[in-house]
Amino acid sequence: MKELLKKYEEKQPEIVFHWKDAETEAEGWTVINSLRGGASGGGTRMRKGLDMNEVLSLAKTMEVKFTVSGPAIGGAKSGINFDPSDPRKKGVLERWYKAVTPLLKHYYGTGGDLNVDEIHDVIPMTEDCGVWHPQEGVFNGHFKPTEADKINRIGQLRMGVVKVIENKEFTPSLERKYTVADMLTGYGVAEAVKHYYDIYGGSIKGKRAIVQGFGNVGAAAAYYLTQLGAKVVGIIDRHGGLINEEGFTLEEMTNLFLAKKGNTLESDQMIPFEEMNYRIWSLSTEIFVPAAASRLVSKEQITQLIDAGLEVISPGANVPFADKEIFFGPIMEFTDKKVSLLPDFISNCGIARVFAYLMEKRRSIPMQDKAIFEDTSNTIKNALKKTYNKKESKTEICKTAFEIALEQLV
Repeated sequence: MKELLKKYEEKQPEIVFHWKDAETEAEGWTVINSLRGGASGGGTRMRKGLDMNEVLSLAKTMEVKFTVSGPAIGGAKSGINFDPSDPRKKGVLERWYKAVTPLLKHYYGTGGDLNVDEIHDVIPMTEDCGVWHPQEGVFNGHFKPTEADKINRIGQLRMGVVKVIENKEFTPSLERKYTVADMLTGYGVAEAVKHYYDIYGGSIKGKRAIVQGFGNVGAAAAYYLTQLGAKVVGIIDRHGGLINEEGFTLEEMTNLFLAKKGNTLESDQMIPFEEMNYRIWSLSTEIFVPAAASRLVSKEQITQLIDAGLEVISPGANVPFADKEIFFGPIMEFTDKKVSLLPDFISNCGIARVFAYLMEKRRSIPMQDKAIFEDTSNTIKNALKKTYNKKESKTEICKTAFEIALEQLV
């Protein structure tokens, strides 16, 4: 696996698009690792301090993810080095999408990511640039559909991603009108834990869980874990967190989900961040969901969790460990040898998978909530089963899954 990984990591990306904004200090990159299958895909993120290497590592991560989620295309990513709280953000994004429009028309598909919203930013801004849909480049480069087929499948994408969830089984509130894009990735992260126990032995019911980050993915994962019978005992967010060693009830978790402001946990019981960061890593827990930004989890934190009884990690964030390596740095390798580390490209493949599902050639795929959510769940289950069939051990799950993926790419 390490030889395959070294080859994959050292391969230079096929395309690097570099942009400097004429009106602000913003700087951006689109990195296309390869045009496997004629196209590439990966979301757009924005954060202060981002650099090209971060975008490159995420592009390579996306290519691995597509071996699970489909379609069989190359990995890409867009990143903008700019403060997302700056009031000039909207103008920066508009100019960015105008600059990358030629890529989006021919061979690159994008979506939302950190601090960039799929529905409110990506879709309207790319439409204003004459792009039919942010995934149009994947249609043109990979699927090569007829004009009629393209119209039909883009229609499916437009409807499916922004579809308001109507089935109460999949939403914390029918009144708030949450969409598939809001909930699906977090749903997949929770389902990955359920499938892990079903396949490798045990049950999710009654297992204690800690969630890091309470944005779309972390909050949804916490909600669905609770719905599945797990007990979320701790949530840590950027400004603080909450601890409930008995586990939050579904009603309490639903209220926390509905009370969050944007991507931030809100509660009158909030524990300050410094205290929370000291306490949470030694809580007794079996499940850990790192769903904040990439490269945050330290070896000290993961060691404390292992000592407190950790069994399984289901990442909501790509590359959650504080390693400098693109994949399999020392913290990740240490963790994979000690506990069940589910690969991020399986556990959080939800939105990538729904794009693939909605781009299917069939003219009338089921557009019901249950069909969309169950397709993601089954994709994750099948990927974990394939990993288990190759090696039944509860450790080195991540290493085994990478071998399966890299054999398709190198």
